[in-house]
Formats: sequence, structure tokens, C-alpha cells
Amino acid sequence: MEFEEFVRARGQALLRYGYVLSGNAEDAADLVQEALLKLGDTWTRVRNKDNPEGYVRTIMARQHVSWWRRRRREHLTDDLPEGSYHDSHSFGELWNELRALPRRQRVVIVLRYYEDLSDQEIAEILGVSRGTVRSQASRALEKLRVSPGVLEKGKA
Repeated sequence: MEFEEFVRARGQALLRYGYVLSGNAEDAADLVQEALLKLGDTWTRVRNKDNPEGYVRTIMARQHVSWWRRRRREHLTDDLPEGSYHDSHSFGELWNELRALPRRQRVVIVLRYYEDLSDQEIAEILGVSRGTVRSQASRALEKLRVSPGVLEKGKA
């Protein structure tokens, strides 16, 4: 498969993944763009591997964490901007609950349950220990359990 074919075939899925990581369409598009730029430089090597999409998703997760670390002192808001990205497979109530989590907890939950990564894989991507991954996941799940949303109603 050529690079352009890969982008056409998997571009929307990568954009959805970026949206789940970042929580907004602009950052999602930036994550995809940055990751594809990096992938384009190494495509001849990466395309021969078993999972080029996994490679791109790892780049996106690491880039998101890098941006998060730089911006963590900014005042964050839970409000989505006008014209936000709406996927046909909307997360609805669950996404509202995830948006309420602190960024690091949200990233751990997304990587664990959306990407189905192990604690060790998440720790490597985020550059933290497995214990940190476990504690962030535990705190996130506790917050989701006590909130009056999705998990308490038994929809997750």
C-alpha cells in the first residue's frame, strides 16, 4: 500500500482517534497532520511492518501527551467550540462523562479501553510507570462511577 492510499483509507479513523484523545476537532486535526508528516518521512520503512496504523496512533498519543505537558498550566474548559467534530458514531453521554475527566486520566482511559492497550504499553507511550497508569485509570473509573452519567446507569 502506498502512503496516499493509507491516508485515504485510514484518515477518518485517525481523525476520530485524535478527537477521542484531545476532545476537540482542531487538536484532533493537528494530531493527525503531525503524525502523518512524521509517517511520510518514514513510510518506506513503516509500510513493511505489520501495523502502520498502530505506529501512527502511537505517534498521535505521544504528541498529545507532549502538547498536554506544555499546556497543562493553561485554564482548560469543558465547553466544546462551535462547529465541533461530530462523528456518525457519536459517543453521546459517554463522551460528556469522559470530557469531565482530567486530561491524563482521559488519555489513560482512551488508550486502555478504546485502543485496548496494556498498562505497560500505555506507560511506555506516556513515559510514566505502570503504577501511574493504574492509579490514573482507577481514579478515572471512580469518577465515572460516582457521576450521574453513563456508568451509573449501566450503559457502559
